[in-house]
Amino acid sequence: MASDQENSQDANAPDDTSEKEITRGITIMKSIIRDRDKAVTYNVNWNADNQLIGSNAAKLASYIGTLVRMHIPITATRWSNKELGSAKDKIWTEILRSFNIEDTTIRKKYILQLAGKRHRGWRTFLTNKYLKDKEKNFVEYDPEYPVKYAIFITEEEWVAFVAQRRDENFKKVSATNRERASNPTYAYKKGRLGYARLEEKILDETKSDATSLPPHVLWKEARVGKDGTVRDDVQHIYDECETLSQSISTAEDQENRSVLSRALNVPEYPGRVRGKGHGCTPTSLYKNPRRRNPSNQEVMETLQALQAQVLQLQKDNERYRCMEKCSSQLKETSEKASINCQNKFPEGISSCQLYLSSPTYRLVGKGKVHNTSGDLLHHRPLPDGHLKVSVDVVLDKDALLPIPDIVSETTLLRDAIGSFVAWPLDLIFIDDETPTKPASKDKGILRHNESVASQKEVFAQGSQQLSQKIGSRQKNKRDLPVTSLPKKGAFVPRYQISLETLVDSSDMATAGAIRLLDMEEDIFGYSCTETIGKEDLEHIFRHQELGVGVIHTYIRFLYDNFMRGNDQLSNRFRFVSSSLVNKALICREPDSCREYLVKRFMASSTNNLYLCPYNSGCHWLLLAIDPLKEVVYFLNSIDGEWTNYPDMKQLVDTSIKVFRSQRQARVPRTKSSNITWIKVQCPLQRNGIDYGYFVMRFMREIINMNQIEIPITYFDEYKCAHYTRLQLEQIKEELCQYFIKKRLISI
Repeated sequence: MASDQENSQDANAPDDTSEKEITRGITIMKSIIRDRDKAVTYNVNWNADNQLIGSNAAKLASYIGTLVRMHIPITATRWSNKELGSAKDKIWTEILRSFNIEDTTIRKKYILQLAGKRHRGWRTFLTNKYLKDKEKNFVEYDPEYPVKYAIFITEEEWVAFVAQRRDENFKKVSATNRERASNPTYAYKKGRLGYARLEEKILDETKSDATSLPPHVLWKEARVGKDGTVRDDVQHIYDECETLSQSISTAEDQENRSVLSRALNVPEYPGRVRGKGHGCTPTSLYKNPRRRNPSNQEVMETLQALQAQVLQLQKDNERYRCMEKCSSQLKETSEKASINCQNKFPEGISSCQLYLSSPTYRLVGKGKVHNTSGDLLHHRPLPDGHLKVSVDVVLDKDALLPIPDIVSETTLLRDAIGSFVAWPLDLIFIDDETPTKPASKDKGILRHNESVASQKEVFAQGSQQLSQKIGSRQKNKRDLPVTSLPKKGAFVPRYQISLETLVDSSDMATAGAIRLLDMEEDIFGYSCTETIGKEDLEHIFRHQELGVGVIHTYIRFLYDNFMRGNDQLSNRFRFVSSSLVNKALICREPDSCREYLVKRFMASSTNNLYLCPYNSGCHWLLLAIDPLKEVVYFLNSIDGEWTNYPDMKQLVDTSIKVFRSQRQARVPRTKSSNITWIKVQCPLQRNGIDYGYFVMRFMREIINMNQIEIPITYFDEYKCAHYTRLQLEQIKEELCQYFIKKRLISI
């Protein structure tokens, strides 16, 4: 256990002896030996990435170099050679005697990997010192035996080592590596400090509570010279990493190339993390277990499962072929029916029975056919020979849809309950009396198999009488009665019926009629007028997809009924206009969206939660933004991730950063690029229509709870897997009651 004190160029010599008198020859690290004999051991520390840090880290690293020279021959070319196992165990045992380290596999692996690096450094030092000249070229003469290192090297080992190094293959590899390392593009400038101790130094100087720094932050700091200047190309890479980190999730960073590797445009090597230094692995950094190779049994089970899937796909393919054959036979009939559809089906919405002709001709379900001019299905034209149908009841649970729904990727009829599908004209039959409850002898229709849409018919019969009474009163009285909601068991949508009757009796019954609703400045930060058309009201009555006009009207309802006159709620909750922040506008005018958001955030003097209904182009979701705490709550009723909406995320993150800059807020260095996004486990919808209704109910419940922070598992008072139809009907009732109260529709 000694070290050469005479050679100050030896990078592996202990720090406490390298600057002493160089004429003393080999020196043993007496301080460690003396303390060991006194049963005194040194404590060492580890960071969050399981890397060696602390005041004794350098001493341990130097001591490892001394032990390597004592126990590992210089002729060992591969550190993984099993013949070195006993020598490695000796090194580990000696280290445990003098340093307080847990005797665990992960600690032993780290120390021995560090020992391997010291061994390679030792062999490189000998090569450069004795086998090369000043120009780093191999000498032609036989180098003399280094007597100074006789305690470490025998003459036989030296002769063998020289022969290894003079091998032509080794010389080629050495020349290639020397050329590659001679002029690095981004030179490391921290000497022997290392990334782990550099990270420790930065955290201590900044007095940060963080336990780790992002790799690209460390990479940049490791390339700052003594004068503190940062080269432009280094700063450019750092800025690019900051930009990439806003759009790449942690899962992507782990599974593919890291942010730093992407910015540098270099490959990612297994078992290491660029910019973190020795000992940090993807497993330790991302806290995910290593993926192990599957066993033979698992491979066979997977293969059997795949074979079963292939067989099922073959069966499905055969069924589809049979259906296509039957459809081709009925093509002429379908085309004729499509031409005369107005004569076959009454105009408007009618109850119907749904049939399939393959593999057998049979009744498979019940619903409502929508025979209206220019009707679309999920914003797309209907196929020729088909009509738009809403599915209410399924009688054949294995029945396939005539045309699979490409929006929801639905192929089975039972999965389309409550949504709209295209159905062939010749397989639709009008049913004037759709049963809401089957006869006792009919086993084909069970109540629990009916959709919430068909269950609505339970109260529809009672509602018809109410509607007739309302119509008779219109001649004598213009104001309609406003009553409270009945109990759940006898729910009747009174306000919807009342409003629909008003619409039919007013000028709103004509196409193109509109109503204007003033939106005060306090609601969205600017005064505006919202336009409500007949189609907006029809969407509510028919429970269809909602537009921005309905969403904004409900926001006005929340403001008038909950926040107006309530300083606590009005100071705590604010709204963001969906007309100024949406997918389409972000793509066209991202700067105007950002300016509006920043201006909206700047209006806050205390902690505010900004409720932002966001239209992604195909559905609604809700963002609840706390700009002061830099937290964004993500509520999506289809269980999607915010990474699926990169334009939205980049806009919100950039706006928060600009807001931070304008209010001159000081943010810890480690948090400068880490705006917190939280995916709330909110109730989920079971069809492709309810997005807007869910967003409105989310906003109502958040305001009703009067909390800035939204629990990740949602509020206990409203926690559920899915909203019931009754819960959504209550939102619609509030909307319709508000229309009536504001006298937006008058006879």
